[in-house]
Formats: sequence, structure tokens, C-alpha cells
Amino acid sequence: MPFKNFLSDIKSQVKDLQKQGQQFLGQQQQQQSAPPSQSQSQPHYQHQQQPPHQHQQQQYPAQQYQQSPPLPPSTHPNFQAQGGPPGQQPLPGQPKVYWQPRFDPATPISQEWEHKLGNNNGWGNNEMQHYTAEASNSFYTPNNLLVLRAISSPSHPDPTKKYTSARLVSRQRLGRPSGSLVASLSLPCAGGIWPAFWLLPYEPFTWPTDGEVDIAETWNGDSINHTCLHWGFYSPEDKAKHRVVGTPVQGMQTGRPVRFEFAWHQDRMVWWIDGQAVMKAPVPHDMNRPLSDFVVLLNIAMGGNVCQGQVPREGMYDFVVHEMKMLEEPEGGWARFERDWAWVREGDMI
Repeated sequence: MPFKNFLSDIKSQVKDLQKQGQQFLGQQQQQQSAPPSQSQSQPHYQHQQQPPHQHQQQQYPAQQYQQSPPLPPSTHPNFQAQGGPPGQQPLPGQPKVYWQPRFDPATPISQEWEHKLGNNNGWGNNEMQHYTAEASNSFYTPNNLLVLRAISSPSHPDPTKKYTSARLVSRQRLGRPSGSLVASLSLPCAGGIWPAFWLLPYEPFTWPTDGEVDIAETWNGDSINHTCLHWGFYSPEDKAKHRVVGTPVQGMQTGRPVRFEFAWHQDRMVWWIDGQAVMKAPVPHDMNRPLSDFVVLLNIAMGGNVCQGQVPREGMYDFVVHEMKMLEEPEGGWARFERDWAWVREGDMI
């Protein structure tokens, strides 16, 4: 082929490739500008801030919900769930699930959860919130998420409505001598805000002698998860029964769903965050209540001792539960449990 013809042919091919590239980019831009589907697992919140009096006028019953609830002021409105960092996903395995709440907006929250109500004299920590069973503080979304919402309205004339939130207790118990509890959570991160995913024995119980297990807990927007164990009295004899590990969690302030897992087996416990073991502890030999008696708690506390006196700014702060389930063994099996037990640290004594 003459060089002139060859060069013309190359130019023609380049033009064709440029045209195809422009068509592809146009398609991508159209896809990106399309509105998000309601079937996606991660809600596309619209950031909204409203004065206190409007918080009390608005209601968010699941049956009337047309859009996903707004993201709290401290989190990023454009985050899309992509899971944890590479290499930090749970190991493969399909253990049997024996409890998984559905978060179905057609059913009341009270079917799976009990609402705890009121201020209860600050819940032992001088906390400011009043827990309610109102749909403004806890609800299911059309895309099957559970949302707990703390609302800060400091100028509200009713003292019981200045700071409102939700505290839910599962009707399901751990109910097994061995097992695993997994949840994918987006936690609110802001000054004066203290969300928690934790375990207590079913009522009646004595605290802390009957035990407390903290799986996800952070406060004042520091993006540090506090994995904790409390058992026995706060005395020198029981010091080893109170342990904690602080773990910085990448992306927590963006609203990224963080995967938390807790497993118990043969008088031992292991905690994981995004598939990485962060703490282990033996079950105290003289415990009054077995772990099978424990239930799940979800709540957002506001202000108080743990928040070191910080008060949340006016606004709404959402704790989003994307998924929760109880399994007969950890994801990855008991071999994973034993392997991580061999190397992960015990918590620091408090």
C-alpha cells in the first residue's frame, strides 16, 4: 500500500475512534445525571437543615415516605456505598442465618424491636435526649433500611422535645451457646452525638455485674470506634473484666456503611470491623448471665458525660442500619475465629 494511502487510512481510523469515544462519554454523562433508583441499598439523601419548630411539625411514617431521609449535617451527601477498603472484606463463607430483621416499611418497628422511652434521669451519664417511639425518631425506608434519628431543637419550648432520639431493643436474643452477630451501619459523627450498637442481658438485669458488650460506639465525631466489654464491679478485683480498644475507622464521617461483627464461642469473644479483627476477650468465668440471654440495643445518645459536655448543634443526625443478622458461626467459619483469636489483642483494662 502506498504510504500516502496508508496515512489516509490511519487518519480515518483515528476519526472513527474519536467519534466512538465521544458517543461513549455522552452515554456515561447521561447515566450519571439520571436520578438514583429507589431500589438501591444505600439511600441518596438530600442534605437539609431546618429550624427546630419544623422538626416537630414534620412526620416521617414509613407508609408516606416518598424520598429517603436527609443525611445528618456531619456526613457527606454524595457518598455511594462501595464496601470497605480492599483486602478488608470478611472471608468467604455462607453460615446459616437464624435471625435477620427485614426492615419492611409495611410492618411496625415494634414487631422486631421494643422502644425504650424517656430520659431516665440522664441514663446514668447526664444525657440530654428523650427517647420516643415517634416515627420522626425511628422508621423504615422504602428501600428497607432502619433509621434512628436524633433531632436537636434547643429552642423548642417543650423541654422533652429539645433533644429527641430513639433507643431500640431487639425482641430476639442471641439464643445460642456459640454464634455471630453482623451489622452494616452508617453512624452519625458530630459533636455531642453518641451512637451505639451493643448488647445487654434481657430484663431484668443488674448493670454492670451482669455484663455489657459494645460492638460499635463513637462520640463527638472523632471517627474512632470503641470496642468495649464491661462485667462485674468497678473494683481492683474485677478490673480485667472491663476492657476497651479504640480503632480509627476510615470513612466513618462520610456515612460509609461500616461492617461490624461479634462472635462468641467456647467462653471466648472476638470483634471485627470491616473484616479485620480488632479485639478479643475471654468470657468471665463467674458471669451471672450467659451470652445466650443477651439482646441487641441500638440508640443515639446526646450530650452528657461521655460527650464531655458537648451539645449537638441544631439539626438531624441519622444512624442507618443497612443490614443485621445473627449467624450460627462467623463468616469464614470457626477456623477464622481461631486464627484471629491467636493474634488479635485483648482490650486495655479500664
